[in-house]
Amino acid sequence: MINKSLKQLGAMLQGKEISSVELTQEYLNRIHRLNPEINAYITTDADKSLAQAKHADALLAAGKGTALTGLPIAQKDIFVAKGWRTTCGSKMLETFVGPYDADVIERFDGAGAVNLGKTNMDEFAMGSSNETSYFGKVQNPWDRSRVPGGSSGGSAAAVAARLCAAATGTDTGGSIRQPASLCGLSGLKPTYGLTSRFGMIAFASSLDQSGPMARSCEDMALMMNVMTGFDERDSTSLNRPKEDYTRDLNKPLAGLKVGLPKEFFAEGLSADVAKVIQDAIAEYKKLGAEIVDISLPNTKLSIPVYYVLAPAEASSNLSRYDGVRYGHRAKEYTDLMDMYCKSRAEGFGAEVKRRILIGTYVLSAGYYDAYYLKAQQIRRLIAQDFENAFKQCDIIMGPTAPSTAFKAGEKADDP
Repeated sequence: MINKSLKQLGAMLQGKEISSVELTQEYLNRIHRLNPEINAYITTDADKSLAQAKHADALLAAGKGTALTGLPIAQKDIFVAKGWRTTCGSKMLETFVGPYDADVIERFDGAGAVNLGKTNMDEFAMGSSNETSYFGKVQNPWDRSRVPGGSSGGSAAAVAARLCAAATGTDTGGSIRQPASLCGLSGLKPTYGLTSRFGMIAFASSLDQSGPMARSCEDMALMMNVMTGFDERDSTSLNRPKEDYTRDLNKPLAGLKVGLPKEFFAEGLSADVAKVIQDAIAEYKKLGAEIVDISLPNTKLSIPVYYVLAPAEASSNLSRYDGVRYGHRAKEYTDLMDMYCKSRAEGFGAEVKRRILIGTYVLSAGYYDAYYLKAQQIRRLIAQDFENAFKQCDIIMGPTAPSTAFKAGEKADDP
């Protein structure tokens, strides 16, 4: 049962072959057995999950279900959920319990889905291996000596280990796509503004976006039908007609122009990954797609630009964690300033501190123009590269990550 897709499980629920309570209990039993080792979840609450499952069964019995009603979904622990501990993988929020629901949580609740629990993640979504979490590293279910990727590593591991039917993630600089790749899943960072950021704890606000993680494109499409939509509480939310993401899943690929950027296949790409991409290209050709060579000349600048802009925004967003309004507060301090310093020093991990320091530096007087403003200008050039490329092709294909899953601790100095 746990190896079936969202669509298959949904059909079983609709057909009364199983109940949501039975399905949810099956996943909870598996979580109880495997999570102590894999560490995909930070928080689970069987009573809450089973109560939602019971409600879903009532909706299905009354003929009021949706495509996701009764399906157990894991939520990345970056989304505030009312009555659920929401930690963002940090000691800073170790005891924080959400007073309201994020838009993403609201939408899944409204669709009748079951929240199985909150998944582990790199602290404040800063990392690419899920080794920076205050609650311990996550193991890759396919090889437990390796990482699942990050920052949505808990969600990826949970889906891959069949500890949920699907999961949510967030992506700032690859945090859905890279763990999906390292765990053999499908993952999507939607166009900015398609999903609401309301109730999603901020890292870099101009880059953060929530999205689905599942075992197939079809499952992701079903999740996108729920997750997307205008939200007036998010000023960056796109007010556009609702789409059905399942509509074109079986559309033939004949005539589709697939762009291959030469820069994506340069030095640093492992032979294993390159072979998989070449095999995919051959399959696309068989299905009638046209392969087009394109160029994204500023690709080499994308990572340096990211490591200026993202930390700069993080420096601002994380300034709110001062031990006064909420978050960790030091037990011993001499005055207000000492409380600020000790609370932040104790509450944040090493990688978060590094990025706050970098971000504060590039925003400081004398360096703003040289670093932050320059990075914003280059970001515009990178976007222009893509706009030019899409004049030649319909989609762009490339490796999601330059390598397969690496050993735990292998890149500790470069998270």
